Amino acid sequence: MRATVYSGRNSVEVQSVPDPKILNDRDAIVRVTSTAICGSDLHLYDGYIPTVKRGDVLGHEFMGEVVEVGKGVHNLAVGDRVVVPFPIACGACSACERELFSLCENSNPNAGIAEKFMGHSPAGLFGYSHMLGGFAGGQAEYARVPFADVGPLKIDDDLTDDQVLFLSDILPTGYMGAEMCDIQPGQLVAVWGAGPVGLFAIMSAFLLGASKVIAVDRVPYRLELAEKVGATPVNFAETSVLEELQDMTAGRGPDHCIDAAGMEARNASAPLDAYDRVKQAMRLETERPHALREAAMSCRNGGTLSIIGVYGGLMDKFPIGAVMNRSLTIRTGQCHVQRYMRPLLDRIRRGDIDPTIVISHHLRLDQAPHGYEIFKRKQDGCTKVVMNP
Repeated sequence: MRATVYSGRNSVEVQSVPDPKILNDRDAIVRVTSTAICGSDLHLYDGYIPTVKRGDVLGHEFMGEVVEVGKGVHNLAVGDRVVVPFPIACGACSACERELFSLCENSNPNAGIAEKFMGHSPAGLFGYSHMLGGFAGGQAEYARVPFADVGPLKIDDDLTDDQVLFLSDILPTGYMGAEMCDIQPGQLVAVWGAGPVGLFAIMSAFLLGASKVIAVDRVPYRLELAEKVGATPVNFAETSVLEELQDMTAGRGPDHCIDAAGMEARNASAPLDAYDRVKQAMRLETERPHALREAAMSCRNGGTLSIIGVYGGLMDKFPIGAVMNRSLTIRTGQCHVQRYMRPLLDRIRRGDIDPTIVISHHLRLDQAPHGYEIFKRKQDGCTKVVMNP
């Protein structure tokens, strides 16, 4: 089959790789009909996630048709149309029983590697390094889905792939980012990053009762899209975000701040930007935490920092003193996608949220290298790339 593989820093190729096979009774094989390039894929592309190897099949946002099931899979049948969540979860361990599916204790066969980096291992993930399981991803014609009796969500044919594909990751992630804020009616939320996850966090914050949501970004077309879904745009390249947010909130700051930017955030005018870029380039620091620092300094006393942007390791000069002395609450995590898929599917059906608004490009799978480049460099108005194998 054909698949998108990692071929070195800032490089992917579409190559022929072996077809996936059933390896466990709880496996299924899915013929991929739609797959997407995620912002967190760019961290792999840019070489900032350890234990990624040349030839690894990338991609963790995908859906398709079941073409084979293992003997232990009784909830799916050949021909079923499914969306596959990006965390792989067994459904039976202590974490899964608490619906903390991205912390599954049984799905990462390389848990020992993750423990060396993180202390304890999270769940295995599709297409996201050997530290997180070494599972082949879904930017391919076919994918093996472990624990298929737990993860995939069956979809009726009345909804298009574009409407439901993002249930695999970014829609639940944005929603969880807003949910972790415990938003009360009338509160104000600020979101750093107006990419696809940030846009879904904005829409979710409104659904959960926010009276105003502010979108912080520097790319005009992304800010225009944020404004289209109801947010008030702030361009950090043109103004001081901290001062702007104080002006908007009578000096108090937003009630909740959501970091949907993650480890490659930057602001060329910020004093620490050059410091972070040099240290990250020399692999002395894995993160550029500009957005998170700014969110911490901007949030009102007693407010919430919700972190859904991906971080991989270590950062410098995080204002922990501000967090501690001002009673800020930090909530974070890879999304527990399985928890949110069904409720969000219902919201899509009711018309509460339209996931298709983030899609800017449809490409063929063999155009993946082009898709990665325009997504990374924010060219051609690229917000989200969907590929159809």
